[in-house]
Amino acid sequence: MGGSIAAVSSNGTYAFTKPNRGSITLLAGLGVEGDVHAGTTVKHRFRMAKDPSQPNLRQVHLIHEELFDEVREAGFEVAAGELGENVTTRNLDLLGLPAGTLLRLGDEAVVQVTGLRNPCAQIDGFQKGLMKQVVGRDGDGKPRFRAGIMSVVVTGGVVRPGDPVEVDLPEGPHLPLQIV
Repeated sequence: MGGSIAAVSSNGTYAFTKPNRGSITLLAGLGVEGDVHAGTTVKHRFRMAKDPSQPNLRQVHLIHEELFDEVREAGFEVAAGELGENVTTRNLDLLGLPAGTLLRLGDEAVVQVTGLRNPCAQIDGFQKGLMKQVVGRDGDGKPRFRAGIMSVVVTGGVVRPGDPVEVDLPEGPHLPLQIV
């Protein structure tokens, strides 16, 4: 099971979108070098206001490129990096991975999946109505979050578009992803 990296993005300042890069460097225990969300403690503004000492479980944000294809069918244009993700993947069911999954990105980097991204109101500020496309309801009426997953860096390394993504599932039983 695996896929590939379609794009990599980072931003050194707080902004909703992140510009695409030719490569990014992941730093073990920190995140994306030079990205505003890198660090051992939480860097998300809302979460910092609550408790700045929380561990940073959101060092690297990944989104599946297929989401952009889906929202395009609903009339929205979204490109890699525009929803704030660091790594855009292709041909990989990120949302179906269990917590604790290891993703090998390129030749060296390894991230551990910590949970789902909880989309914020800034998504509708980016494109009005887009939030309903990335948050839906499942058959039981429970919220279904589709705006990507979050991870922490286990092993650093350089990551580039075109690099493979290999999946190492954790020992069972597998726990479904929750919001982090």
